[in-house]
Amino acid sequence: MPIEPPDRVARKISALPNSPGVYLWKDKEGRVLYVGKAKRLRARTRQYFASDHDDHPKHRLLIRRIADLDTIVAPNEAQALLLENNLIKEYAPRFNIALRDDKSYPRIAVTLGERFPRVLVVRRLDVPGARFFGPYTDVRVLRKTLRVVRRIFAVRSCHYGLPEDRPDRPCLDYQINRCHAPCVGLQNEEEYRRMIDEVIRFLEGKTIEVRTNLRRRMEEASERLDYETAAEVRNSIRWLEQLEQPQTMETVGGGDADAIGYARDGDDAVGVILRVRSGKVIAVDHRFLLNLSEESDEGILSAFLVRYYVVAEAKGRRAMLPFQPADFDRIEALVPEVKWSIPHRGVNRRLVDLADQNARHLLESLKIESFETDERAEDPVYALGRDLGMAVVPRNFACIDISTNQGRDTVGSLVWFEGGRPKKSEYRRFRIKGEDAQQDDFAAIREVVTRFVTRRVSEEKPLPDLIVIDGGRGQLNAARDALAEQGIEGLSLASLAKREEHVFLPDREKSLQLPRRAPSLKLLQRARDEAHRFAVTYSRKRRSARTITSALLNIRGVGTSRRRALLNQFGSLAGVRLATPEEIAALPGFSIRLAERVINHLKT
Repeated sequence: MPIEPPDRVARKISALPNSPGVYLWKDKEGRVLYVGKAKRLRARTRQYFASDHDDHPKHRLLIRRIADLDTIVAPNEAQALLLENNLIKEYAPRFNIALRDDKSYPRIAVTLGERFPRVLVVRRLDVPGARFFGPYTDVRVLRKTLRVVRRIFAVRSCHYGLPEDRPDRPCLDYQINRCHAPCVGLQNEEEYRRMIDEVIRFLEGKTIEVRTNLRRRMEEASERLDYETAAEVRNSIRWLEQLEQPQTMETVGGGDADAIGYARDGDDAVGVILRVRSGKVIAVDHRFLLNLSEESDEGILSAFLVRYYVVAEAKGRRAMLPFQPADFDRIEALVPEVKWSIPHRGVNRRLVDLADQNARHLLESLKIESFETDERAEDPVYALGRDLGMAVVPRNFACIDISTNQGRDTVGSLVWFEGGRPKKSEYRRFRIKGEDAQQDDFAAIREVVTRFVTRRVSEEKPLPDLIVIDGGRGQLNAARDALAEQGIEGLSLASLAKREEHVFLPDREKSLQLPRRAPSLKLLQRARDEAHRFAVTYSRKRRSARTITSALLNIRGVGTSRRRALLNQFGSLAGVRLATPEEIAALPGFSIRLAERVINHLKT
């Protein structure tokens, strides 16, 4: 059924125009919860409270927290898309896709905000006015690039705030021709800036232009008979050619281009840009995207392009995509200077496949590096309540499993978790008594749930916040019916199906598929596996006891007390078989003759 929005929100929605724009959902403290774009603002915001809108727990939690609405009207959809990107960067809302700028990888920064810029290695984008290149996932490539920059270009390495703060004399770099000493006025600002422009062209991958300029400098030095300088420039050209050789992966026609790669695993994804300049692959950039939940691949790729690629400074003339993103026509309108394509064969397709391959590698690295950190960062009990859309945090929850052996020895187990940890004093096991329940999993679930809740109520003990059933929709419905028969209301239920690890909830038609790295899913799996272990152990124990007892049943003269004495003394049926007649005869109630009868019976 439809959800009624707060009065303040309802009034604002009714006054909205049906024109493009951006909307900001806010909570009662005024914090921005979500930023979205709309083709028609009034229609889009009303959809959130409609009965047929997304019933994912994340959406329900957002709806419950909405207390206010702000909107900004845009002239067209493309501008709304760009405005949405800016506002997401500004507020970092909890319910939006999170674009993670991986600060663990270094970058090269050219400090263009200074009158005499420097070339630095940084890990944070906090240098005012700087132009950044990277990130460099391979530190060896970064070091080699810096060596070439310092070998070819005479960029200052000092930290003086020129021209106000300056030394009395040049440093050693000037003596070995690695700097032209702008600090003491031996190189003016105009000449230094021309050199920095070449550094930027080199870092952008425009090495042909840089090499052409270097050859011209070498020829001019030769004409001046300055052979030492000419030899130095010649060596720089060789360094440049050496740097280019390993980077040439595939020649691409048509000049500069960018191949976009994409990979996703559940709630995480990564976008990759393979930069091709002058027909050569010269760099790989990437961004991780988190908090994806029920987002489509098309929407995630669109977010990556708008929030990272569209605003990037060094774009190629062409951009090649793995598939068509959402809002594709609006993205094209934002960057009309780029020609977009989705190649299906040839060199361009191979480049996109290579970008995808890099994306998969980076995503796998992210999973390996951040798995334990993510688990420590979030309380799995809180995450479980949030992901299941519960009104309370499931501090105490129980998990039920059924184990059977071809319709015999059917048992049920219940394990109890408190604060996300097993509480073994509350574990319970059930010998299934109903004849139908011996071979009916649903009936067995119904019996276990009924016996458990009636016992807790009669003993005046609190019920758990949540009961989890090992199984699918049928097992969940059996547990729900058992609670209804006992008049238990308000107790949360969920079931976890094997293989696909889908979660079923009573009030949700579709199954809920949690991210594979989600702490909530890990907690459910741990409880399910513990319940399964407890049930299987009990079932095997009963089967073993039945097998041993049946083997001793038909021995004349061996009744219940003598069978018990044999098992207590020798531990198992195999132990009785290995015993000597004298050892058995030593037990109370046994004679040598009876002991020999037992051994002969077990050997037949």
